[in-house]
Amino acid sequence: MALNLVKAVIGYLKDRPEEKFTARQIADWVFITFPAECQAKKDSSQTLETDADLMQQIVREISSQMPRLQKKQMELKTTEGRPRKYYYSEKSDSAEVAAVESEAAAPSGTTGQPKLDEQALYPLLSRYLWEEFSLYAKRIDEKRSSNKRGPNGNHWLYPDMVGMEDLGADWHREVRDCVNAYSDKRTKLWSFEAKLLINRSNVRECFFQAVSNSSWANFGYLVAAEVGGQDTLKELRMLFAAHGIGFIKLDVENPADSQVLIPARERDEIDWDMVNRLATENKDFLEYVKLVKQFYQTGEARSADWDVPETDE
Repeated sequence: MALNLVKAVIGYLKDRPEEKFTARQIADWVFITFPAECQAKKDSSQTLETDADLMQQIVREISSQMPRLQKKQMELKTTEGRPRKYYYSEKSDSAEVAAVESEAAAPSGTTGQPKLDEQALYPLLSRYLWEEFSLYAKRIDEKRSSNKRGPNGNHWLYPDMVGMEDLGADWHREVRDCVNAYSDKRTKLWSFEAKLLINRSNVRECFFQAVSNSSWANFGYLVAAEVGGQDTLKELRMLFAAHGIGFIKLDVENPADSQVLIPARERDEIDWDMVNRLATENKDFLEYVKLVKQFYQTGEARSADWDVPETDE
């Protein structure tokens, strides 16, 4: 009997709603569940010599057929980024976002699943930024704001995290001292807005939130633990072209495997008027400014002052 891969894949995902699988994981299941059909597929091919060749072919077929299947069956969905995952869900995009946020807000242990909320993203992002860019990161808690302008006066004003890049970390000390005395180009300042899930229902809102609270920095990034929908990254790239905000796909299981899918466009100058407003309104941001000032005064950044992850070294 010939292997009906399309029917097998749809049935596998439909029987496991909301669970996400890579093409390789689905192919493993197909190989185990349909041994006779898989053997027949290999025997009928002139290029599939080994089981490994067959597995790779099944993976390719799953990946190539999914876009066509999704046009016919809207419940079949795909995450963006690598590795791409496939799943079956009858929820709308907005309902998926609401479900993720509701689960994050639930008391620990009530959902039966390990709890992941936005607070959990910050140390993971800090680790990635340090390991990938040697970036000194700092959390900004909007709850530490004065809110003197009323309930919505500071709406979308603060990023979730900020960072400082030491451009002269490898410079000779005499060069660093010279730059500190005669230039303001010793650092680059970064801004980050973190989300659990971004899909077609909230991508523009999340992006413009990042635009709003990152306008002061050299680099502004939107960060997400998960990206859903085939058109979400396409939308982000179009918005980037107009506004320059980059995008980082954060791997919560292994932060080192996180990816900058859209590099941010650099702004040459810091908007010091906006920095002043942020520092005036928020104690965490004021502390960030003090640390940047301290770095220029001393030429050194102390890891203990920043959200730099501890290492074994």
